[in-house]
Amino acid sequence: MTVAPALETPPAFAAPPTPAGRPAWLNVPDLAAIAFVAFLLIAVAFPSVLTPYDPLEVSPGDTLSAPSLAHIFGTDYLGRDLYTRVVHGTALTLSTSGIAVLIGLAIGLTLGSLAGYLGGWVDSLLSRVVDVLLAIPGLLLAMVIVVSLGFGAVNAAIAVGLSSVAGFTRLVRSEVLTVKEHPFVEASAHLGGTRRYTLLRHILPNSYGSVLALVPLEFGGAILSISALSFLGFGAVPPQPEWGLLVSEGRQYLTSSPWMSLIPGLVIAATVLSVARLSTLAQRAREGRS
Repeated sequence: MTVAPALETPPAFAAPPTPAGRPAWLNVPDLAAIAFVAFLLIAVAFPSVLTPYDPLEVSPGDTLSAPSLAHIFGTDYLGRDLYTRVVHGTALTLSTSGIAVLIGLAIGLTLGSLAGYLGGWVDSLLSRVVDVLLAIPGLLLAMVIVVSLGFGAVNAAIAVGLSSVAGFTRLVRSEVLTVKEHPFVEASAHLGGTRRYTLLRHILPNSYGSVLALVPLEFGGAILSISALSFLGFGAVPPQPEWGLLVSEGRQYLTSSPWMSLIPGLVIAATVLSVARLSTLAQRAREGRS
């Protein structure tokens, strides 16, 4: 009697190989985002390395020149090199956006922690304030604040930061409400830990994960809001090379010289998309390690 040969188990699906030294979760768009953000960081720290021109230097003979090898982004209505102004404007735009996020994070973290941990009338009062702030469009609220403070890049950053407090407060409050129900928080209270110690030592360290994930998204939103305020005349003032102001300066020449507004606008969009991509990349990296 012959025995039929055993069926061979089909080989398991093999993932396509990745280049040596590159994690499997890192793809081409991720590399492009990393490269672009690295370029922005160089522009912030060493702008003179990327361009030899002065962002404020006027050249009457080169007004409204189209993009070329001499001026890869073209020139504006005063003959200033647009690439140079974009590079030197990176520090102003990103620094003011960072200030806005830090203000929103610091105030939101404080208010959300108090509302979630203390509860009672404190939670009710702060929740109603947050509801009112969330009912007002963020850009409109920022415009009202910056008008009260006065025009300028720093005041625009403060205004955008204050308008983002409600989002951070709501998220921190929900995280604190979840964490404070865990057994280790109750154990800390039974062991004699004060409210301040329990909040700072046990609750906040276990609540910041979701908050940190929100920071890059808020940073991208801050770039858009600050650029919008500068475009409308509430932020940076000429001749500062701020990205939103560069878009505003070119709107009178959209027919004859569209690059004046188009290129800075594309830089803003690429920056926001790259920051969001890096946020997603960081999340995938954490999931890969867990």
